[in-house]
Amino acid sequence: MEYAVPMGGGVGAGRRLFSGFSPGPAPSSLPPVNGAHRLSKVLPPVLLCALLWGSAFPGIKSVYLIWEKEGLHPTASDCWWFAGVRFTLAGLMLLLVARRPWAEFGATSKKALLGFGITQTFGQYLLFYLAISAASGSLAGLLSSLGSFWWMLLGPLVAGVAWPRPAQWLAIAVGGVGVAIAAGAESAGMGKNPWLGTLLLLGSTGLGTLGLVQFAALKKTIGARAATGFSLFGGGLGLLVAGAGSFPKAALLMPSAAMVTTFWLAFVSAAAFSLWNHLSTLHPMPLLAGYRFLIPLMATIESMLFLGERPGWRFAAGGVLILGSLVASQRLSREAATA
Repeated sequence: MEYAVPMGGGVGAGRRLFSGFSPGPAPSSLPPVNGAHRLSKVLPPVLLCALLWGSAFPGIKSVYLIWEKEGLHPTASDCWWFAGVRFTLAGLMLLLVARRPWAEFGATSKKALLGFGITQTFGQYLLFYLAISAASGSLAGLLSSLGSFWWMLLGPLVAGVAWPRPAQWLAIAVGGVGVAIAAGAESAGMGKNPWLGTLLLLGSTGLGTLGLVQFAALKKTIGARAATGFSLFGGGLGLLVAGAGSFPKAALLMPSAAMVTTFWLAFVSAAAFSLWNHLSTLHPMPLLAGYRFLIPLMATIESMLFLGERPGWRFAAGGVLILGSLVASQRLSREAATA
């Protein structure tokens, strides 16, 4: 998913990892949060993160539309080259603001860091950039929420956490119905092949979830900001290699409008992650998890606003089921963690 950077706690964090937030003080060490504090101190910066990450979906799609207006029909190589440029830049931006990244790099297992970069950046976005060329920005934004469901399914297998309870299995099933309804909507947006896009997004968000699990093995020797910086930079270089066939037409793929958008997308990756990472040191992770539904919601809304997509009522019904089941599953996970 577009916002799947390593912001999760360790394997020992159990169900808290699925919420996708960086390690910070334990919730018990943070002061209690009342309703006024949520509205004034938590919601505004979380909403800003959601708006930033959400803008990436119409941003990527707009570059594809620029190419089509120029008479270019984007190939897989073009999509990967574009992703490589973006994430190489984003990785450099993050490494510039990370604390002692090279010292942490030296203390970290290179094999583990390589595996993390392969899943969290290279593999995830190899599929994602193809997915968003096949599906609408609205559908891609909505389905970015699938990472939370992947965690409930993969967590017991790879992280040793408890299997979902019956109520959580029901939430997963409802979310699956919502995915089918949204992807099958007759006017699911401007996508060329929403079902292909949905399958690619399933694979993409699954790899992003595995990246979160892999980060648990790294966090003892490297911080989230540096780990993500190296992952984005290394994965970006890998994507440039995958899209090497598009280097000869780089000038055609990067007219001024596409270049500005690419720099914006790189900034989004670095800025939103840094802000969210900071928030996780100020507020309990379960509290932040409760706002995660805002990210796919903003991605869908921004795609409709900036791309002019009009998905229709069936897509909206599927979205309600997906986001509703996401909120319900997170609430159930918090209840299980405090039981």
